[in-house]
Amino acid sequence: MGIEEEEVVELRDGYVFPFALWGMFVVVVLIYFGTRVSAPFGRHIRRGWGPSMSVWEAWIVMQSPALFVLALVYHHGQHHLATVPHVLLRLFQLHYINRCLIYPFRMRSEGKAMPILVCVFFCLFNVLNAYLQARWISHYGTYPTSWLRSPQFVLGVALFILGLGINIWADSVLLSLRADKHDRSYRIPRGFLFEYVSCPNYLGEIMEWFGWALMTSSFAGLGFFLAVSAILVPRAAVHHQWYLKKFSNYPASRKALIPFLY
Repeated sequence: MGIEEEEVVELRDGYVFPFALWGMFVVVVLIYFGTRVSAPFGRHIRRGWGPSMSVWEAWIVMQSPALFVLALVYHHGQHHLATVPHVLLRLFQLHYINRCLIYPFRMRSEGKAMPILVCVFFCLFNVLNAYLQARWISHYGTYPTSWLRSPQFVLGVALFILGLGINIWADSVLLSLRADKHDRSYRIPRGFLFEYVSCPNYLGEIMEWFGWALMTSSFAGLGFFLAVSAILVPRAAVHHQWYLKKFSNYPASRKALIPFLY
């Protein structure tokens, strides 16, 4: 009886995974067209999106599936004890430990809100993505230990770590600009990559997930990279235009996302 039940679960998952994977690419298309309207949170918050909740609480809620759903699904995979899947798991968790458990408590979020609708969308997206990434690396993907020495893994790890470092550094710079409780006005960020682009935090995150796509060499990883790009590339352009309108002395040579190019 136990064996039959296990086979039924596996058969059902065999249908669910490809359906969910196709769903991810559908979501990418929807995000691409949907981001023509800037998501209403942060400096772009506006009315007309229904009830809201505290931005730091929303951040924790919508990022949590990337940690907890991922861990739950991962440990049901047939390869969950193997070396390479375990390394991939820890790298993925490294990003979301910062995003879910550290960054929200560093935010200067007093009085800031996020529409519940936006929070729900990103929460559902992270459930889908956590399932796909965890199921691929722990069950459907095949990664011998020699994969750790492959060019795509080495390059992917380098991009992931570099991107994570850039992302955390840029967030720290932006947070420091509004550290004064008595003066929360926006200022022009300066230093290092901020001299070249308006949104190095977004550049870093895109680099991370491109690295992830290389490391996993999977359609699941590719789908996630494309989804992140579909969200952050247009948002970087909106941020850049906001800076140009907000500050008359904003550096004219600074690009939105990619130094010297875009």
